[in-house]
Amino acid sequence: MPSPYRAIFAVPGAKGFSAAGFLGRLPVSMMSIGVVTMISELTGRYGLAGALSATLALSVAVLGPQISRLVDRYGQRRVLRPAALVSVTAVTGLLVCAHQRGPDWMLFVFATCGGCVPSVGSMIRSRWAAVYRESPRELHTAHAWESIVDEACFVLGPIISIGLSTAWFPESGPLLAVVFLAVGVLWLTAQRSTEPVPDPLEKHTRGSALCSPGLRVLAVTFVATGAVFGAVDVVTVAFAEEEGNKAAASVVLATYALGSCLAGAVFGLLHLKGPASRRWLLGVVAMAVSTIPLQLAGNLPVLAVALFVAGLSVAPTMVSTMALVEQHVPRTKMTEGMTWISTGITVGVALGSSAAGWVVDIAGARAGYAVPTAAGTLAAAVAFLGYRRLRPAAGRVGPPIRRMRGGSGADDREQQGVA
Repeated sequence: MPSPYRAIFAVPGAKGFSAAGFLGRLPVSMMSIGVVTMISELTGRYGLAGALSATLALSVAVLGPQISRLVDRYGQRRVLRPAALVSVTAVTGLLVCAHQRGPDWMLFVFATCGGCVPSVGSMIRSRWAAVYRESPRELHTAHAWESIVDEACFVLGPIISIGLSTAWFPESGPLLAVVFLAVGVLWLTAQRSTEPVPDPLEKHTRGSALCSPGLRVLAVTFVATGAVFGAVDVVTVAFAEEEGNKAAASVVLATYALGSCLAGAVFGLLHLKGPASRRWLLGVVAMAVSTIPLQLAGNLPVLAVALFVAGLSVAPTMVSTMALVEQHVPRTKMTEGMTWISTGITVGVALGSSAAGWVVDIAGARAGYAVPTAAGTLAAAVAFLGYRRLRPAAGRVGPPIRRMRGGSGADDREQQGVA
């Protein structure tokens, strides 16, 4: 591991919460594509598969920020465990209903309830922010590391989920995702020493983190970006099936995440100058342009190369995004602010997967790649229009810095300006 990455793990407990976060985030990459694969295997209906995946994603989008807002107020352990229990129960019901060929409306009910899933990635980034609040260089590396972990999940998740559902039984992919969620959340919340302490002043703070104009620009842009991700997932599975090798979709999709993972690893080593907003805008534009070659791919190997190149802009853009969240969101609402980015992506995934499933059913998989191109173009347009709101918020003074539970009371009082 390069030395900057090794250095950030010098803090006691960092390895533990990062490892738990990896396990808890695997379901993000497994659940949506797992539902698509499961339903398509059981029914052959890509429209239904995309709609169910979209319902689950929209439920996560609605409930996720509310869960994170409660976390900012009451702490991770008190909120994450009951939220994860609801989600695990609902997704289990979805799998049973699908296996028993239950009515469509019941599938949608379980998918809606299954959205009560914590944004584990935001919880981990919140812990890193509490550790390295006063060390921007280390925090940049930590955000880059978490982007690498995200992409590693998206390399492994689809392979595991699609592979199990096609080789074993259709429900096995989402089933394992549920197990990973339960174990990851229990492991993370058991680590109390690195859990950010809820600020007692939070209960007196009105409004949402989304009141920040800059955060709204980021969230809306990532709705369109998420549509790229969701459409690519659905269309690639259908494309692989048309090519006569549906199981290969997992490997092809893994190249998309692999490109992002490698780019993120390099990006975290750089000593960057200039505003994060400029890097973010360039990243969004690069993601939009990189979707164009997908429409030209004539076979799976060419598609894999095109997806690898497209992935190179993803992780660097996400690292710049988290830096902008740090600039534009009050510190006592940091977990909620980070979750709104995930929410934007989740909403986009829902819209993109649903639209892509509809196009695939009507015109075939090759035509479906027009959906991510259109979504990428929209993301770039929103980024250009909102760029002015992402300029550094000079003079912004955040609320008192929240310390980890393991911090001393003297440090807490010093950070809050208490004599």
